[in-house]
Amino acid sequence: MPYEELRPTTGHHLILEDRESLTVSGVEEVESFDENTIVMDTVQGLLIVRGEGLHIEKLSLDGGDLKVEGTVESLTYEENRRTKGGFFARLLG
Repeated sequence: MPYEELRPTTGHHLILEDRESLTVSGVEEVESFDENTIVMDTVQGLLIVRGEGLHIEKLSLDGGDLKVEGTVESLTYEENRRTKGGFFARLLG
């Protein structure tokens, strides 16, 4: 049985390979992205990926999977992900 069939559909996993390839499961929405920052809403909270030359290689919101290529410098979670405008209000405020 393939690995994908064994994964729970509501689970959240991060796989970072050599800080250049990041695979994330449990993604509900990509809020914003550019070559230095990707902000996504996951089942475990708001995840912020920072780095250089970041680009989304694959995105499947039906399956909740995202693949990012580029140099990953940090992964940060924000707890208050359901507060409307909370992240951007703190970022810009």
